[in-house]
Amino acid sequence: MLDPRKLADRRDEIAESCRKRDVDVDLDSAIAAQTQVTTLQTQLNDANRRRNEHQQAGKRKLESDERTTHIDEGRRIKDEVGRIESELRQHQETLDALVGSLPNLIHPDVPVGGEDAYRVVKEGQAPGFDFVPKDHLALCAQNDLLDFESGAKVAGQKWYYLKNEAVLIEIALQRFALDVLIEEGFTPVTTPDVARPDIISNLGYNPRGKETQFYNIPDHDLSLVGTAEITLGAMLADSIVDEVELPIRLAGISHCFRTEAGAHGRESKGLYRVHQFTKTEMFVFCRPEDSEAQHQNLVAIEERIFNALEIPYRVIEVASGDLGAPAYRKFDLEAWMPGRGSGGGWGEITSASNCTDFQARRLRTRFRREGGKKPELLHTLNGTAISNARAILALVETHQRADGSIGIPKALVPYVGRESIGPR
Repeated sequence: MLDPRKLADRRDEIAESCRKRDVDVDLDSAIAAQTQVTTLQTQLNDANRRRNEHQQAGKRKLESDERTTHIDEGRRIKDEVGRIESELRQHQETLDALVGSLPNLIHPDVPVGGEDAYRVVKEGQAPGFDFVPKDHLALCAQNDLLDFESGAKVAGQKWYYLKNEAVLIEIALQRFALDVLIEEGFTPVTTPDVARPDIISNLGYNPRGKETQFYNIPDHDLSLVGTAEITLGAMLADSIVDEVELPIRLAGISHCFRTEAGAHGRESKGLYRVHQFTKTEMFVFCRPEDSEAQHQNLVAIEERIFNALEIPYRVIEVASGDLGAPAYRKFDLEAWMPGRGSGGGWGEITSASNCTDFQARRLRTRFRREGGKKPELLHTLNGTAISNARAILALVETHQRADGSIGIPKALVPYVGRESIGPR
């Protein structure tokens, strides 16, 4: 959430940021609501001051007629306070809704435009094959690794079973990612797979509505999470930490559930876009002045992981129109997937976002500097270490062999317990 008190002063900057995102917002109504809230809060403070003075005056001895006048005045002030409080609550709700619709500001270097306006930060090199490569669905069928048919029978389309060595790879990826992150100073965490809708909203996501990506649990005030960013980010809600504790870096493992509403097409086939997957997520709480460096570090860790998995990738900076509401800036790693599109293509395997103080403001996640008195908002960042479904897809397609077998990258062999899969 943006700071409501600064909407008027930063109106042009916020409006320009929303324009670059191609987001239609009612900024002027939000500014008007903030003005009304400020006015009512001043009136309430003044009324409470007069009520306190009136109560103090009532402690001295009063004559009978003075006592009657005093009681009548007390009732009048009490009614006035109640009226102002009621109006303030209504206007505060309006302000919260309007400010909640405003996305974060944008880093000045973010490329402007829609999904295809990304900027390539680091070029990648597609792998070469001396045979016609297969896509992961064909390879998994040949090696009996994946069962979408049974998944559809049990749960519907885009649900699946992993089988045989794919199960070993699934577990290996989690442990490999954890070992890397622990070495990098992250604290391992397993998180709940559900969260309350207000927590999800406070992280900057919409858990309700037709276009939501969240599964909601009927008769319970809970939703299945689409990423551990939500559950990790909420761990420090309503907390104040000491500066010496920062940065706090967490490595969270969770299942992720997404409706994938509106996601169709050839590029979404197979494991690329599914309703459930396991992910190892990085989350960082840090001082504002450290967040850009922490952001670069998250990307560097993602590169370290996929270099070790011997999966070719490139790094892109996501364009303004493709940024989620909380993100100030975002970088993706995209792997070369031979089975994507016709003749192969790049597909997202990780994302790393700097959300500045956007999430921390609504969550009231703060820190106190050494020697400081007033707490300040933390900055929050998140990044994908490994998203298992897409990592398995990229690994299978990248390390396939002419006979249909699949090599296991050296870094993963100790975890999987074998150097290859198949041929069957």
